[in-house]
Amino acid sequence: MMDFIRKNARWLFGGFLLTFFSSFGQTFFIGLSGEELRAKFSLTDGEFGLMYMTATLASAATLPFLGRTLDLMPGRRVILFVIPCLAAACILIAYAPSFLIALLALYLLRLFGQGMMTHTALTEIGRWFAAGRGRATSLVVPGHQAGEALLPASFVLISAAAGWQLTWVVAAALLILVALPAVSFLFARERIPAENMTGMERERTARDWTRAEVMRDPWFYALLVGVLAPPFIGTTVFFHQDYFIELRGYDPLAFAAAFPIMAVTTIVFSLICGGLIDRFGAVRILPFFLWPLVLASAAAGLLTPVWGIYIFMFLLGISYGFTSTLFGALWPEVYGVANLGGIRAIIVSAMVFATALGPGLTGYLIDLGVELPGQLLWMSGWCIAASILLAIAAKPLARRVPH
Repeated sequence: MMDFIRKNARWLFGGFLLTFFSSFGQTFFIGLSGEELRAKFSLTDGEFGLMYMTATLASAATLPFLGRTLDLMPGRRVILFVIPCLAAACILIAYAPSFLIALLALYLLRLFGQGMMTHTALTEIGRWFAAGRGRATSLVVPGHQAGEALLPASFVLISAAAGWQLTWVVAAALLILVALPAVSFLFARERIPAENMTGMERERTARDWTRAEVMRDPWFYALLVGVLAPPFIGTTVFFHQDYFIELRGYDPLAFAAAFPIMAVTTIVFSLICGGLIDRFGAVRILPFFLWPLVLASAAAGLLTPVWGIYIFMFLLGISYGFTSTLFGALWPEVYGVANLGGIRAIIVSAMVFATALGPGLTGYLIDLGVELPGQLLWMSGWCIAASILLAIAAKPLARRVPH
């Protein structure tokens, strides 16, 4: 592993930085300002959830078109407009003078943060690596967990000292002064796996499907049933964290302190999953990756003491570790790499849609009196049903990968 990291450090670190700085458009970071935004615009939980859902749905609708730029130009050029746009959105959300401007800011945060930053990182890694795709992905996706570990507590401390708006200004400064020059330098030279590609490496990638073929593939929709569960459930809990903390009577700092547990667990199991993918392939892991999320959702729904949130974060970390690495390696293994940017854009768009639907739907149910813990038990059942469907889909999908 160390030799692999040493030889590919510039591309791995560049991808890691993209996933780390995507945090400013992720739900867990935006949710930290949820109370202030609701108070500023006099919104209920359900109304704020609807606002968030609208912005995220708009970003999901835009992403299939914007994401195809990665099939037309290299990632080093794409980030030259993605990162500045994300920085502008950070400033806009901090000082939005009206509801409509705040809605626009949320749209830009979701599109360029959660959407394009992550999409660029995983698309480039999927193209640049073949036999080592699992290891490479497992070393890039922990950028998300590094953000989840470091940024919530940092937000709380900066916000307490200087106000919540300054945290967004700091975020914009980091994007322009650190992320943009660093990733531009690291991605300046592309990795070309074909120069040293072995027979095993060629066997790790399916034939190149077009976007139209993917949309006609019935197993693609079976995959989405399972793929959409983790972003839907994780986003729901993180978005409604203020509500959840108040409902259970948790200390906000105690809740924030649980994020590092999830982050460390995610990183460990991401590396484990990367090794399993390189050995067995991503398709063979499909029937099993949702079972930790089954337990995590049940734990959040049933365990009321403060230590219950730590068990939830630990189990969610296991789920995220397998999920994040699997999602980076699965699509080139099943659908090839020639049109990977456009294909992944559809998938990321669907995932963004799930992150929009989660807060909006659950917020509406909360306003109707259906508490979130009860909803989480239904989500656990969803994961069980999806796991059964993925077990059925795994065999026909495995036959597509040449061996």
